[in-house]
Amino acid sequence: QVQLVESGGGLVQAGGSLRLSCAASGRDFSNYALAWFRRAPEKEREFVAAISLSDEKTYYADSVKGRFTISGDKGENTVYLQMNSLKPEDTAVYYCASGPFSHATPTQEYYQYYRYSYWGQGTQVTVSS
Repeated sequence: QVQLVESGGGLVQAGGSLRLSCAASGRDFSNYALAWFRRAPEKEREFVAAISLSDEKTYYADSVKGRFTISGDKGENTVYLQMNSLKPEDTAVYYCASGPFSHATPTQEYYQYYRYSYWGQGTQVTVSS
């Protein structure tokens, strides 16, 4: 049974930092990508960042580029999201997701929630002003 378990959310002041973790288990993830999405109250689910575990290529939403860093530990099937310079608009539930991607997958596919087969339960991130 595939499981994605997130941790690391919490309350932080604007300008602060948090580090989210997601541990994946239950299958071989070597040809999978691990990603973070978020959903703020009354807003659509939004892509944040993704990393391909096969070649470690990373992908970011424009809104977090330069502030957030995604990294992965292929051996542990774990992905991290280091979030710096947090803003109140980063407040959301953050979800870890995973799906199969090949080297031929177009870049824009990494940004699409429907490409991800497995989802975690989410972790709340709240940034106060």
